[in-house]
Formats: sequence, C-alpha cells, structure tokens
Amino acid sequence: MSTLLGYKHDYKVRPGPETYLSPSAAAMGIVLPDEKQGLIEGSIVPEEVAWEEIAKKLLAAKNPTLFPGPLVLWAWSESAVAKATALLELVAEVPGMKIIPMPDYRPKYPMINPAVEINPNHPNLTIWHNEIDVCAFAGVHCHFANLALKIIRAGTDCYTIALCGQRGHEDAMITLRDVHAAEVRELTETIRKIKKG
Repeated sequence: MSTLLGYKHDYKVRPGPETYLSPSAAAMGIVLPDEKQGLIEGSIVPEEVAWEEIAKKLLAAKNPTLFPGPLVLWAWSESAVAKATALLELVAEVPGMKIIPMPDYRPKYPMINPAVEINPNHPNLTIWHNEIDVCAFAGVHCHFANLALKIIRAGTDCYTIALCGQRGHEDAMITLRDVHAAEVRELTETIRKIKKG
C-alpha cells in the first residue's frame, strides 16, 4: 500500500481491459523506482527480482513482442546502436518473439498496417491484430510510452513491460529504469539461465 498526499492507495497495475479511460498509475499512488529498483504491478522491488520476472513473462508468453521506438531504431548515437544490438540478441533468446517497430509518433490515419508497425495513438489495434499477450517497450520516448501503455491497459489483456533508459514507466505492469545495452544483456543472460533451468 502506498501513500500519496495523505491518501492510502492499494492499486495494482495489471492487464486489462480495465476501463475505457483507465486512470494513470501515478494518480493512483504508484511511484517510480529509485536506482537499482524496478516496479512489478506497481510494487517496488529490487532490480534483480524485476529481471527474473520479465524473463519468466517473456518465456511463458504465447506471442511475445518487442516494440522498439525511435531511440533505438535510428542510429543517432553509438549508445543507440549498442542498445539496438543488445535488443536483437535478447529477441533471439526468446522463442517466437517478434519485433513490431514504432518508428515515429505521427498518427497513422486513415489506415495502419498493424502487422508491420505499432501506432502509438492506437496500440491496442496492433495488439488485437497480432494477438500479443506480452509486449516489451524499449527506446520509446517517455511521454509516448506512458500514453501507449495506458491505452493498452485500458483496452487489452496484454502484459506490458517497459525497459526505460530514464526513470521507468509506472503505467507498465513491469518496468526497469536506466536500461541501456549492458542492462539489456543482463536481462538476456537471465533469460538464458531460466531456459537452462
């Protein structure tokens, strides 16, 4: 139970569909993790616990999908290229994991091909079309990630993971902060360990 401005909250960030207009997790008292911490369904946990839970969710998924955004899709810096390379290594370790990019944030009207890219303004359409049960965001600017994660929670039962290069995303079911190439490789190693049993 967390406290915000004197109010007690017992809110969990879980797969939906929650409501047509689900509340932001921050408004419900969920706070972002500190360094070396993560969030699982709104509860702060040690980073290692979040790594393991992410690995289990991805490996157990029927249709795991990575949604990479512009921060890793475009080679705008050496660190972006390194993180993108690490993400490709991660995808290779998860059986059947797909990649559906979010190359930019412009509305895709009047039509989008949800098998080819995700529309951040209507991510639920891509999730429904591809029957995605677990997705991971990486390299998506925070303000667009938060919006898309909220829309996904409102209208789908997809389990969301946010691998954030900044502070994390309280609207994801699991989030980690300060995730760069080294941290993605740490997650990939955790996946390998779990696969070995």
